[in-house]
Amino acid sequence: MASSRASPIATQSDIDVDPPGGRNFVTALARGLSVIEAFDGQDTQMTLSDVARVANLSRATVRRSLLTLQALGYVTASGRYFSLSPQVLTLARAYLSSSLLPRVAQPFLERVSEIIAESCSVSILHGEEVIYVARSSRKRMASLHRDVGTHLPAHCTSMGRVLLATLSAGELDRFLRSAVLGAFTPHTVTDPAALRLVLAQAARDGWCLVDQELEIDLRSLAVPVCNGGGRVVAALNVSTQAGRTSREHMLTVFLPVLRAAAADMRPLLVG
Repeated sequence: MASSRASPIATQSDIDVDPPGGRNFVTALARGLSVIEAFDGQDTQMTLSDVARVANLSRATVRRSLLTLQALGYVTASGRYFSLSPQVLTLARAYLSSSLLPRVAQPFLERVSEIIAESCSVSILHGEEVIYVARSSRKRMASLHRDVGTHLPAHCTSMGRVLLATLSAGELDRFLRSAVLGAFTPHTVTDPAALRLVLAQAARDGWCLVDQELEIDLRSLAVPVCNGGGRVVAALNVSTQAGRTSREHMLTVFLPVLRAAAADMRPLLVG
């Protein structure tokens, strides 16, 4: 793998980032975003008490946030129940329209998916998770129906491991100290020392194959995506059913296609 490093923390900009509680930190905004995030993975409709429990905020705080979000059009109410409105999609659209990566990646994902007849994705690393920023339209199994914006744990996904493998020694140490290495199947690697060895192997190989560690019967293979400057900015992967696609087939047939697509994307990702 290239020696370029990826980091789960955004690079320093001309705006100093304040930690929670800092003088520039807007607590009300943070709480409002927590209220929106509380709907992730939950029922489409939630009561005020439900949101307060999931967001770990007081009922009074959640009530003010929900009413504000409702006034702005991001939340709708029906009796005791609240739900997100389609206007929330404008927040995701703002990222997708302003970021070069999803726009560059999409046609490559469709081409790769057409060649290998499997679902393909591009993700970035954010903290302890990977976030899907682009996804091919081809979907072959229900468990793979993960849309753009989906968060998955980095430690047991092929894309997450490819990106973790590019961290500096200090960044990886911090990740292994703080990350919750949950077991999703009996195959999931949860020991920090064992995971460190797996990541070292991924760094040497320039790819990572994860075999049924996130879901039973799910295999995934990922390669890093570099920008024009050689910095790893994302991961490109293919997912398939273990029962119908062998490891050998993924490495001999899928891997060259993924590598070629990542190489073709590189000059288009300026920065």
